Amino acid sequence: MKRQAAERRGRRAERIAALWLRLKGYRILGERVRTPAGEIDIVARRGRMLAFVEVKARDDDMGASAALEAPRMARVARAANLLLGRYMAGCEGARIDALVVSRGRLPRHIEGVVDGDWA
Repeated sequence: MKRQAAERRGRRAERIAALWLRLKGYRILGERVRTPAGEIDIVARRGRMLAFVEVKARDDDMGASAALEAPRMARVARAANLLLGRYMAGCEGARIDALVVSRGRLPRHIEGVVDGDWA
């Protein structure tokens, strides 16, 4: 039962995140995009910038931010690398973002959460 509730909460957070990104002027190119390295929650584009977005939902803002640990973000970077060829056409750059959805707060979009040369 807990797993199903977590899955519902995660899907709801992804819907909120996609709406939030649209309100910020992003076009959603893909949701829950699967690769052999893992899944990208949202692939979005604003202007000529491509963003691979990891969505985190927690009861509080601190818990969601803490969930952005290095091993998980390394997996996201590996998956994003596999998707560059599919989504990069017409873009000048790409980055990995996080979007934190916490109860009772507006979503928080953190741009460029992975440093270095991941692409």
